[in-house]
Amino acid sequence: MIHFEEFTLANGLRCIVHEDHTTPIAVVNVLYNVGSRDEDPAHTGFAHLFEHLMFSGSVNIPSYDEPLQYVGGENNAFTSPDITNYYLTLPANNIETGFWLESDRMLGLAFSENGLEVQRKVVVEEFKQNYLNQPYGDVWLKLRPLAYQQHPYQWPTIGKEVSHIENAVMDDVRAFFRKHYSPANAILVVAGAVTVAEARRLAEKWFGPIPGGEKYERNLPAEPRQTAPRHLDVTAEVPVNALYKVFHMPGRPDPSYYAADLLSDVLGRGKSSRLYQRLVKDRPLFNSISASCTGSFEPGLLVVSGRLNAGVTMEEADAAVEEVLRELSQAEVTPIELEKVKNQAEASIVFSEIELLNRAMNLAFNKLLGDANLVNQESAKVQAVTPAAVLAAAQEILRPDNCSTLYYHAAPAGAGALVAAGEEEE
Repeated sequence: MIHFEEFTLANGLRCIVHEDHTTPIAVVNVLYNVGSRDEDPAHTGFAHLFEHLMFSGSVNIPSYDEPLQYVGGENNAFTSPDITNYYLTLPANNIETGFWLESDRMLGLAFSENGLEVQRKVVVEEFKQNYLNQPYGDVWLKLRPLAYQQHPYQWPTIGKEVSHIENAVMDDVRAFFRKHYSPANAILVVAGAVTVAEARRLAEKWFGPIPGGEKYERNLPAEPRQTAPRHLDVTAEVPVNALYKVFHMPGRPDPSYYAADLLSDVLGRGKSSRLYQRLVKDRPLFNSISASCTGSFEPGLLVVSGRLNAGVTMEEADAAVEEVLRELSQAEVTPIELEKVKNQAEASIVFSEIELLNRAMNLAFNKLLGDANLVNQESAKVQAVTPAAVLAAAQEILRPDNCSTLYYHAAPAGAGALVAAGEEEE
């Protein structure tokens, strides 16, 4: 059980305090209600670009890192399709430094052409290194637009293409900041050796004077129900052939989310899962295979991915995967099998709560979902899933017409990468 208290400042900043005096450290976590799903389709990658720009210094503090390092702190951030999250840890007796730094860059980021150019180069290099020049790195650049036709989940957080970041101009950057980076669109979580009274005092002092801004009202196009299977073949210089299959599934707020999540665990979490046992151990078609969920706020994807053994054709491997999927859609999992994945999920929840930082981030995440106390209900929701619920999830999600399949072919030795049929070379 994670204990916490909440309050909201007059400018709309939602604040959560989790006291833990068993540790000498404190966490200041600021979640902004903006992710890659909120970008203009012609200007993608901006949420991730901003993750970098927010460390370029504010109007009053040219270097964000130096003051934090002076007091023994460290920081980082991450961007997802749904959120952008900034966090820092430091000795609790220096916690006011964290409030000062986070509030100052929320109030006035330093918009300089030089800062934009530096961070643009960093992000472009990251795009090239992690997505274009790494084996299988472009998988999500292929899979997302295959699976999503309307919803902005159709591009990854890095963006659709490098040119969107290369061509980013200051006016667009300023507009993105004004729209999303304000108290009304943020959640502050303070955790560790700090009292609620002290956290409230510091929040009022440092964040209270910041203008609230307009609360962002999200109005994104819903993804239509998929009614026919989709398929894409690509060839590139990768070590071995790989198979990817993705299925639309409910988002986190949906009551059936946990049944879908446990379904993915039954399929492909660990070496005791059905896919591994059947297609790696018993019938060695793959050298590795797994299943997981994207865990998105809005309807996301259940993902099956595996790398084939030499001599196995894509069609043979795909048919074998389909056979395992069909079995899950035709009969309930056994109570023992379901109990096993429930125990795995329960262990993950418990271990995630050991770290103070994880507790802070989970509180912020669930607050954005609608109720911070959802963090304390997750275990009960997992335990409430029945074999019948998993079967119902399998019958709805694992439909052939709900599937998008990517055959990722390894180019023949010396042949070089080939352009996929129907695609233009970038």
